[in-house]
Formats: sequence, C-alpha cells, structure tokens
Amino acid sequence: MKMPKLKGFEFWRNTLRGARYVVAPMVDQSELAWRLLCRRHGAQLCYTPMLHAQVFVRDANYRKENLYCEVCPEDRPLIVQFCANDPEVFVQAALLAQDYCDAIDLNLGCPQMIAKRGHYGAFLQEEWDLLRRMITLANEKLSVPITCKIRVFPEIAKTVKYAQLLEAAGCQLLTVHGRTKEQKGPLAGVASWEHIQAVRKSVNIPVFANGNIQYLSDVEQCIQKTGAHGVMSAEGNLHNPALFEGRNPVVWEMAEEYLEIVQQYPCPLSYVRAHLFKLWHHTLQIHQQLRDELAKVKTLEGLVAVNKELKLHCQEEMANLKEEDKPKGALPFSHWICQPYMRPGPKETCKENGTKAMEGSNRGKRALEDEDDGCSDSLSKNKQKKKLRNPNKTFDPSLKPKYAKCDQCGNPKGNKCVFNLCRGCCKKRAFRETADCPGHGLLFKTKYEKSLLWKSSQSNLPNTETIAQKGEMKETRLLKESIDGVA
Repeated sequence: MKMPKLKGFEFWRNTLRGARYVVAPMVDQSELAWRLLCRRHGAQLCYTPMLHAQVFVRDANYRKENLYCEVCPEDRPLIVQFCANDPEVFVQAALLAQDYCDAIDLNLGCPQMIAKRGHYGAFLQEEWDLLRRMITLANEKLSVPITCKIRVFPEIAKTVKYAQLLEAAGCQLLTVHGRTKEQKGPLAGVASWEHIQAVRKSVNIPVFANGNIQYLSDVEQCIQKTGAHGVMSAEGNLHNPALFEGRNPVVWEMAEEYLEIVQQYPCPLSYVRAHLFKLWHHTLQIHQQLRDELAKVKTLEGLVAVNKELKLHCQEEMANLKEEDKPKGALPFSHWICQPYMRPGPKETCKENGTKAMEGSNRGKRALEDEDDGCSDSLSKNKQKKKLRNPNKTFDPSLKPKYAKCDQCGNPKGNKCVFNLCRGCCKKRAFRETADCPGHGLLFKTKYEKSLLWKSSQSNLPNTETIAQKGEMKETRLLKESIDGVA
C-alpha cells in the first residue's frame, strides 16, 4: 500500500527527523563524499548540488554521475535541488529523481550571472505566475514533497507575500537566504534575519534560515532571533565541516577524513581540489608555494601528498610556537585551525572603514599577483596562472581577433557562408529554402537534385517484376508443349 505524502510540519518531523542543522546545496561542492563527512560531524540534513532539470531529463550520464551513482543508506534524509524555468521539464526531472531522495527543492536563490543567462534561480523571483504553476504541478504529480529556497526582496512586505504565494502553491518547506540577489561576492554584506523572522511568522510551513552562520553559537542565536526550525550553512560549512559539532578541529583532521571518503565514493578531482583550497585557505596565504602545488597536481594521490606536506609544515610551526605568539593575519585561531573566512568587501569600502583585518586579508589574497609582472594589478589569479603556462598569452582586448557577427543571432558568422550567418542559423535557412552553403558544408539543394535524378533513372528502367513474370509464363508454355509432344 502506498504511503500518503506527508506535508508541512509532519514532513519535517517524520521524514526529515526534525532536522535543525542543514548543509546547503552547493554547485560542485555538496557531493556525496562531502555530505557524508558533514553527517559524521553533526549535519542532520543535506542537499545535493543544484542540478539542471533540462539536462537531467535528456542526459542519462548526467543522472548517473549526479544521483544514480551510489546508493548510500547513510546519506539520508536527502533533498535533491533543481533549477528550472519550465513546469513540465521541472516535473519530468523531479519524477526521475523522486525515488532517490526525500524531497525535491526548486532553486529560486542562485544570484550568479549563469543563472541570469539561463533564466533560473533568483532571476525568477518576479515571475510569480510561472512559479505558482511550477510548484502546483510538482505538488500534484510527485510522490515526495516540494520545497523551495529563496532570496529576499529589499522590502520585508514583498518578501512575506512572495513566501505566502509559494506556500499556497504547494511548497511544504521554505529556506530563506536573508540576502537579495544583488548581495553576492564582495557585495554580500550581512544577511537580514529580520526578513527571515517576518517570513517565519507569516507562513504555516517549516522555515530554514540561511546567512551569517560561522559558528555553532550563530546557529543558536539565529534560531532564537528568527524562530526558524533549522539553519542552513554553506560558506561556513566549507571552511569547517565540524561547525554543527561546535568544534574547530585542525585542518588536516578534516582533510584526511574527507580524502578517505573520496577513495570510497569517488568524485571529480576538481571538487576535491576546491574543498582542500577552502579547508586550507588560511594556511595557503602563508605557504604560497604549496598553493601552487595544490593547483597543479593531477591525481588524488598527488592531492594526498600535498595535504601531508601542508600538515608537516603546520606541525613544525606548532612545535616552535611560543605562548605569547598571536595568530597570523589577525585570525581568531592559528591558521591550521578550521575557522571562518571573512570575505573582503570592495576596495573602496575597505579604505573607508580602514579595517586592519580586511586590509590584511586583501594583502594575503593578492600576494600572488604582486609577484607577477607590471600588469599584475589588472590580471586575476586565473589569468596569471594561464600566463605562467603560456608566457606569450595576451589578455589585451584590442589584440583579440575581431569576428563578424551572424545577422540573426549575434554569434560569429562563417567567413565563407553564402547567407552571412553562423552555422546553426545557416543550417535552418538552407534547409528551409533547399539551398547549398559550401562554406558550412551544407548541400541540401545538391542532395535534393541527386535524389530527383535517381528517381527519374529508376522510372526509365524496365519493370524487373514484369520481365520476370513474362519469363516464367514462357517457360511454363514451352514445358507444356514438350509434354504434349511426348504424349
């Protein structure tokens, strides 16, 4: 007998086991190995990384790599998050995922440029009718509850109406990130717990709070201030996966445990490298040469070796540490202790505030750039790494080759295209008009003419079936005559 779908608080208490400590969905960062590490250290609920609904529907390999790869009983309760902007596609993806999780979450909080280009995440927050249709359809079709993760509007009243609309459409649990979609990167600022508190008071479903969580004490303070039923951590969790235990362990303890889990539950090397960069962030500001090594290694064994080398350096420092020595870089703890990373704001803000900690972190962050050539101030670290690999590479926009644009879509057009279009637009037009474009190797007209010639040549040939029938009749007549002659 099929169990009825639980809703709201019943779903939170029974299926999610009243989870209060939640690991956020993080692209390429909340993979299975990391989720298992966090669960060992206090996390009670985890989300998958954000998955693209359209890709999930059409690509079996994408489904296998991101959800179907390992069945792990330890990894529950689990919520799968999708980004989508089409009700039918969202529901198709959710139906494929619902047997592998406890709920499906719709991402309405991603503020990145890729979300703006793809028209999903926080860039759907003004399209209330579309969101109502997406959630209503999912609530009707799925056997598991539908949840949402949102960002706030500047106005508390509008945020409250937004949350109530999602609840009315069928959302069974709401995560509220107390920042607007404009608050990201250096402009992230402080999350508004007042917005979260207002939403919590206005809806009759469980609410998770997200933002400003760096220590376990922040979790308790947030719950007390907002009344939220649980607290979600992203950045704080990446720098200290034992955050929900209330511990600040040495970095290598967490790194070694994570690397052991990765050996059992493999994931792309880029994910592992990114986690080690987060865990070792403060130490790598001091040991820059190991930062470069960590960036260059190509195997899991290589990452393990760099991790051991970092551990040895830190243990040597610990052995020589004096009681009166203070942590470097104005940190609350020594750099080999898991602790939060205070994201520096814009340079103008730092100068106005004159905050020494901010300035110190900026100096550490840009140290690699200062060692480069004269144009280091204008090059990002990523571009500097590319220049190290290829010294002749230039990033001067004036020296980049100029491409003529397609008359229809703006992509680079083919230099020899007869229609002055890119290949995609050219293919559509050539097919529609039964034309050729030698520049793109499209020969619709030529192939059509060849097919007509072949058909006409076939019609001029004598009918082989008729010839065969006549031959059989002639043989039968001759045989009959010979029998009559014998008789």
